[in-house]
Amino acid sequence: MSSPAAGLKSVDYEVFGEVQGVFFRKVRALNLKESIPCHSSLSLPGRSVSPYTDEQAKKLGLVGWVKNTAQGTVIGQMQGPAEKVHFMMNWLKSVGSPMSRIDKANFSNEREISKLDFNSFSTRY
Repeated sequence: MSSPAAGLKSVDYEVFGEVQGVFFRKVRALNLKESIPCHSSLSLPGRSVSPYTDEQAKKLGLVGWVKNTAQGTVIGQMQGPAEKVHFMMNWLKSVGSPMSRIDKANFSNEREISKLDFNSFSTRY
């Protein structure tokens, strides 16, 4: 897709809080499978951050995955142009899904990459 000179980045993330609930089950029933790898700490009354993360990542043209965990966090990995990855990092820690309260977002393994490891963004179950 892009050359290393284009500044491709990869980052893992986790968002903490109440990120799972009724809406997550609805997402599974709708079979929405596109997402970005990320970990998020949120308090979401009846909402899941995963479909919103997936939608935002796709809008930015990022690739990777997102998943709700048994511990109540959202984890994932995202890859793409550095400026878009940094925009998404800010979105995860300060915006998130509607009605969310983000306590914190941890980012790890941030690195420059020469090629993308994924073809699209997906939600993992």
